[in-house]
Amino acid sequence: MNVMQRVAFAIAAGAGLAALAASAQQAPAPASSGVEQYREMLGEDNPAELWEARGEELWKQKRGPKNASLEQCDLGLGPGVVKGAYAVLPKYFADSGKVEDLESRLVTCMVTLQGFTPQEAKKNPFASPGKKVPMDALVAYVAAQSRGMKVNVSLDDPHARDAYEVGRKIFFYRAGPHDFGCVTCHGADNERIRLQELPNLTRPEGAERAYTTWPGYRVSQGEVRSMQWRLNDCFRQARFPQLEFVSPASIALELYLAYNANGGVMNAPSVKR
Repeated sequence: MNVMQRVAFAIAAGAGLAALAASAQQAPAPASSGVEQYREMLGEDNPAELWEARGEELWKQKRGPKNASLEQCDLGLGPGVVKGAYAVLPKYFADSGKVEDLESRLVTCMVTLQGFTPQEAKKNPFASPGKKVPMDALVAYVAAQSRGMKVNVSLDDPHARDAYEVGRKIFFYRAGPHDFGCVTCHGADNERIRLQELPNLTRPEGAERAYTTWPGYRVSQGEVRSMQWRLNDCFRQARFPQLEFVSPASIALELYLAYNANGGVMNAPSVKR
């Protein structure tokens, strides 16, 4: 190769490297960023607002054998106080003698204030195609009243501390035909399933990002889904036995996640894929 050929080769190689560098700079953003942009666009006109409005009507509507509303329901900050209540749940309630999350506390109030039986209050907790349910709307309404507030879940009460430990053990427990557990998908950084990022719920950053956005409007389903639904669906995907609605196990697991998310700013109901 003579001098002129070597010069030409060097120029061509330089041009190739420059093209590669330019291509790298213009490479498309990760798919996850596109998903986030999609959520932001939808968030400007969040369909969950329809559920929030319906939930407010149900909160004030007189229902049940006692023909009473839920306006005197104590969600943790005193009878009738909705503002900021979701941010302090789950917590221990002396009147029921149980640690309760939002859904279980609503069930308690539907029984004590409105006269429903526990079975009636817990019946059909999740919407199905073509069928709306009161619980989803009530959850959306109450959760929205804590938007912009920090999660502030306390373990001061010994009942809450015990529930937290149960929830922690459930989170790390692995079983079933695939030896799955909550920790399988949510116990490490930078994990994903297809386009879905899997936050590390053992770390404050991941727990805050996940917990503070539930309940959420699922675009793929056209419904608002609660944290109880999310946990139930996770158990299904892990091939575990079905998680009973507002069972002590579900509330303990939710308390573990909520406490890990302390300090995070509530942004629910949010928009989910």
